[in-house]
Amino acid sequence: MKVARSAAELAVPGRKACLAIGFYDGVHLGHQQIIRQAKGDAEQHDAISVVVTFDRHPASLVAPDRAPALIQTTEHRLRTLQQLEPTAVLLLPFDDALRRQPGEVFIRRLHQELGAIHSVCIGANFHFGYQRSGNVALLRDLGRELGFQVHGINAVCLGGEAISSTRIREVIRSGDLAAVGEMLGRPYSIASPVRHGDHLGRQLGFPTANLDVAGLALPPHGVYVAQASLDGKRHHAVVNVGQRPTVTPTGSPTRLEAHLLDFEGDLYDQELEIIFVGRLREERRFNSRRELQQQIQKDVAEARRQLR
Repeated sequence: MKVARSAAELAVPGRKACLAIGFYDGVHLGHQQIIRQAKGDAEQHDAISVVVTFDRHPASLVAPDRAPALIQTTEHRLRTLQQLEPTAVLLLPFDDALRRQPGEVFIRRLHQELGAIHSVCIGANFHFGYQRSGNVALLRDLGRELGFQVHGINAVCLGGEAISSTRIREVIRSGDLAAVGEMLGRPYSIASPVRHGDHLGRQLGFPTANLDVAGLALPPHGVYVAQASLDGKRHHAVVNVGQRPTVTPTGSPTRLEAHLLDFEGDLYDQELEIIFVGRLREERRFNSRRELQQQIQKDVAEARRQLR
């Protein structure tokens, strides 16, 4: 799968493009349906399938105070999109110029730079462009003029409610990670680079990888059983999400720290994916570091039992 930053990079003489347009945070079952429609169109009409998305959530620029915590980093989202096997992803920089671009201008430019569009697939209620001027109705008007088809894909429902990135973020925060996995169509995970911490875990005998989770939606504070994926290999892990009340001041930032069982090596600056299996317990304050260390030993033993 090619990742391009401009539509002109993807133009193929004599072949049209089938587009799936959206931000696709989480790449949930509804997103997957839209992208599969674009892929199906491309296969049927000897075209290329292109997922058109953005390098940052539009709200982070349009309304920063209302920008949501994200389900995935950009890199994690791209890897998930790759699993759906489109021809390419067009990752556009969402800057002030793009923010001010009307939906009609956005589509006309894509049409011109790609050479020609065969079809455009979006969610039925999706809006894009300046002041949300782009929607299914606008696309159909442009499609009649420029000669492309339009698919406004209805939401996929689970439990009588539409699956959406907003709903998934809420369920992540509630801690029902099994339901999150159902809506994503795969186990829930967080992937991010490993950053330097204060090495407290190593002092306690349980070295941890500290993931950079700034801006990400996180599950409730607690200790979790997980799998850690590194360079395609899986390792059993115990993960703490929280503020470490035994050893850090009240109000400290939330951290995600993963102890990989039976692992030795340098993880700094590498991308680590944490696949959540289940919750062991809530996070709590202990009377001493010794008590904390004893509890971690119990957590590791229980994780080994569950992951056998």
